Amino acid sequence: MSDQTPADVTNLDRYGHAPLPWERALAQLTASTGPEISWFLGTVRPDGRPHATGVGAIWYGGAVHFTSGPHARKTHNLEANPNCTFSVRLEGIDLNLEGTAHRVTDAAEVAGVAARYAELGWPASAEGDAITAPYSAPSAGPAPWYVYRFSMRVAFGVATAEPHGATRWRFA
Repeated sequence: MSDQTPADVTNLDRYGHAPLPWERALAQLTASTGPEISWFLGTVRPDGRPHATGVGAIWYGGAVHFTSGPHARKTHNLEANPNCTFSVRLEGIDLNLEGTAHRVTDAAEVAGVAARYAELGWPASAEGDAITAPYSAPSAGPAPWYVYRFSMRVAFGVATAEPHGATRWRFA
């Protein structure tokens, strides 16, 4: 699980900086959610070609969550292959996350995610196992939108502020 202590930490810095503590990255992940943060989801098409798209991701319940319409390319890609990546620039640290994303169908979790989006300014509400709202991104298509939970296996961090460094964290 992404909010636990990493099972393995590797210092990738070539300039003598110490490994970055996971707590620094986690603090930014948990604090930096909202429309001002650009998250990029990377998936793989069934024919093996890459696909990347911006998504409105949030931190909820110890994991990254995001939405996708039933007919979106990312939805089709994740149905065929749940392996994916996230790239995000947060305050003082750039993160690349590797893991899997699975659709959330638990009504309570969907409702919690919808409530968190609403707290952040997107008037989302839960409708069964999906989210609805009066609007979404221009490319999202009409509601409803599925909710996905991202399970992190590996994270890479490069500090963009002091103390600098570059680190890989692996999770069990």
